Amino acid sequence: MARIPDAFIDDLLARTDIVEVVGSRVPLKRQGKEFSARCPFHDERSPSFTVSPVKQFYHCFGCGAHGTAISFVMQYDRLEFFDAVEELAKHVGMEVPKETTQRSADPQLQALYTMVESATTFFRQQLKTNAKAREYFDRRGVSEAIREQFQLGYAPDGFEALKNALGTDAARLGLLERAGLFSKNDSGRVYDKFRDRVMFPIHDRRGRPIAFGGRVIEKDASPKYLNSPETRLFHKGRELYGLWQVRGANSKIERLIVVEGYMDVIALFQHGVTQAVATLGTATTSDHAELLFRNAPDVYFCFDGDRAGRGAAWKAVESVLPRMKDGRQAFFLFLPEGEDPDTIVRNEGRDGFEARLQSATPLSQFLFDTLAHDVNLSTLEGKGRLAERAKPMLAQIPDGAFADLMRQRLTELTGVGARAASPDTHVPAQRAHTASRHAPPPKRSLVRGAILTLLHKPSLALEISASPTFASLRQPGVPLLVELIGLVHARPDIGAAALVEHFVGRDEHDPLQKLAVQTLPGDESELRRVLLDAVDQLERQTAQQRVAELQARVAEAGTMSVLSDSEKAELRANATPRA
Repeated sequence: MARIPDAFIDDLLARTDIVEVVGSRVPLKRQGKEFSARCPFHDERSPSFTVSPVKQFYHCFGCGAHGTAISFVMQYDRLEFFDAVEELAKHVGMEVPKETTQRSADPQLQALYTMVESATTFFRQQLKTNAKAREYFDRRGVSEAIREQFQLGYAPDGFEALKNALGTDAARLGLLERAGLFSKNDSGRVYDKFRDRVMFPIHDRRGRPIAFGGRVIEKDASPKYLNSPETRLFHKGRELYGLWQVRGANSKIERLIVVEGYMDVIALFQHGVTQAVATLGTATTSDHAELLFRNAPDVYFCFDGDRAGRGAAWKAVESVLPRMKDGRQAFFLFLPEGEDPDTIVRNEGRDGFEARLQSATPLSQFLFDTLAHDVNLSTLEGKGRLAERAKPMLAQIPDGAFADLMRQRLTELTGVGARAASPDTHVPAQRAHTASRHAPPPKRSLVRGAILTLLHKPSLALEISASPTFASLRQPGVPLLVELIGLVHARPDIGAAALVEHFVGRDEHDPLQKLAVQTLPGDESELRRVLLDAVDQLERQTAQQRVAELQARVAEAGTMSVLSDSEKAELRANATPRA
């Protein structure tokens, strides 16, 4: 996909009122210069979500969600970046540059989408006329409405039904093959991949069919399930069956239930449980975990209770742990032997399945129970073994309350992490109060202070050289500060939101967003004074660094002759006279 020009993003964010964007989706209340609400991205009783019309930023002090109007629309409406930009542009009467749109619409890719759509239509038509396939869905209790909602179909028996219907020329045959709809035998003969199977189209996040799952109708036929191979459109480790239908059925997705089969998803929807998705014949991947939590704060993994099911659950734990930010929850539901969500919901109804979800095992409990399954926690050796197993896993959890609580739980189980306090550790309450009252506030580094000031008033960077002399200063944050100054010189009208948006996808993005939501006292003249004073000090430090480098060369060589005439003059001019 082509990159949208920076100038367009700057202009879009300048024209977009984030208060209007957020307020059209979440009820906002004015609080001084800002607006507040209960965070739409995690459950909370009191408002900790703020929107700043001055900075054009939102920030939640509860779960840490923050960003611009673009990131809000991406997160709330569950859109990809390009789609979110198009949505906002449409709202303010702007058009995404034609070149970007045209380059984004790869003709070959569009042809593949069209071909898979045509195959979906073909399979749906075949289902309407095939009594055996219709009887299969009737027997499983799948209504006509659900068949339409999931665009279910039937692939006819025989080797060339789809090929003859859609492959009318060499180009179309090539598209069918690249879409994963053909197989090839050892002699090179090409034939329909899906034959005599009920068909489950797999949709992408924009609702386009991109692949298929096919299930046999006869009990003794094999393989029971057959999936499309990976193609330009379809990567099974990144897609979830049913997610498109979940989005359509729920204005706000409170939870997602991960099951193993297509018919499990269909059966749950049929009985009113409209938050079910399925992985596509693969273990839960890190991409799956990210996609799940991007759509819902709570995720329930539903597996068989046998050894294979628990193995699949552990794979899910490994994928989910690094994404367990505060406010997210994961649960594990293990079903009795021989049962699956399809049979459970048909036998026990929606209420029965919901009751089972209520008793699901939280991730924290499942993790510690699994790690301690063969450990004797009544011995020091057993506690040490559990700690050894748990520590690398807990280290993957993002910093926050959940990570702290998990480490605390490990300490409760093993004692590891608890330390006896030294006599100097405890400060008497009165002394501690006095010390905190008179202690100066923590000092912010010059670089951090300069970056913070620029994030609040980017135009102040124009009062600094585009190539500042302190660029060579070896100090954390200097390269970032220099880059920010250069960005403002290149794009003088850039606002704080667009400045931060420039770093999306980079390690600097989150720290910059956190700085941008901080409050800075003082008016523009005060901010200007603080910034220029910081720059002056950084330039002095750069000169001192240069002197130290030259003096080190002289000391190493044992003579001034190692320096050029200009370097000697530089040393004399900048060296601090000794007392």
